[in-house]
Amino acid sequence: MNTPRKIIIDTDPGQDDAVAILLALASPEELDVLGVTVVAGNVPLPLTQKNACIVCELAGLPDTKVYSGCDAPLTRKLVTAEHVHGKTGLDGPVMPDPTMALQDQHAVDFIIETLRAEPAGSVSLCPLGPLTNIATAFNRAPDIVERVQEIVLMGGAYFQVGNITPAAEFNIYVDPEAAKIVFASGVPIVVMPLDVTHKALTNRARVEAFRNLGNEAGRMVAEWTDFFERFDKEKYGSEGAPLHDPCVIAYLLKPELFSGRHVNVEIETGSELTLGMTVADWWGVTDRTPNAMFMGGLDADGFFALLNERIARL
Repeated sequence: MNTPRKIIIDTDPGQDDAVAILLALASPEELDVLGVTVVAGNVPLPLTQKNACIVCELAGLPDTKVYSGCDAPLTRKLVTAEHVHGKTGLDGPVMPDPTMALQDQHAVDFIIETLRAEPAGSVSLCPLGPLTNIATAFNRAPDIVERVQEIVLMGGAYFQVGNITPAAEFNIYVDPEAAKIVFASGVPIVVMPLDVTHKALTNRARVEAFRNLGNEAGRMVAEWTDFFERFDKEKYGSEGAPLHDPCVIAYLLKPELFSGRHVNVEIETGSELTLGMTVADWWGVTDRTPNAMFMGGLDADGFFALLNERIARL
């Protein structure tokens, strides 16, 4: 029996973040969730921390450690996405307020302490939102950078261009300075950009499959998806909505579902026009050193089969 992989989920829940957290918590044989660290992003910090607790309770795991982190980007004003996720970030079903308490420790301190305490190369970071907490930890404690096993993150876009501006994906755009620090860190990085997450599309059958799992978690996933689908259907004319963030956790569980290229990815921080753009050297036209596995292909049926199988366990 392999030991489960140790991960820290860094998140700004949102409905698709919630599904990612459920997927991780439903997979204890493979993933040991050391903690969930929360950042401002889709909605402001008081809501993202509340939502993280709601999701852990929905999974039946109120002992999960949730740490509250940075409430604003490193140098910029916070941009949020209520237009996608609703005013609570988890709009759709009515959710009870959580009863579990947040941990007292700040998320950044938890990240630093955990990476120092665990064996080097044994903890992976899984950011699902803006990279503020991760960059702050790296800035504050440079010694932890080389101790990270891998960063698997949802963010960026290249062929799919942007979703918050013409050039930028939301998570990177919210804190491009933080993204720049993370991508320059030298840690092995796997990126789930819009190029791949837009292939993780729900449709009626996939949503009904969640609803028919017969548990509360399945019903919630269906209702969340019903809610945020409306935005993407209208915007992209697609049949459903992309489940962006669960791609990160699905990769940890079944990397064979994904394909991509190891390329150089630079983050634009100087231009007003393309701020937050992830410039992926997909065709290898520069001599910049590859620093990230940039995913592009997804076995969508396999992805939804995995999601169904795991969420059914909760």
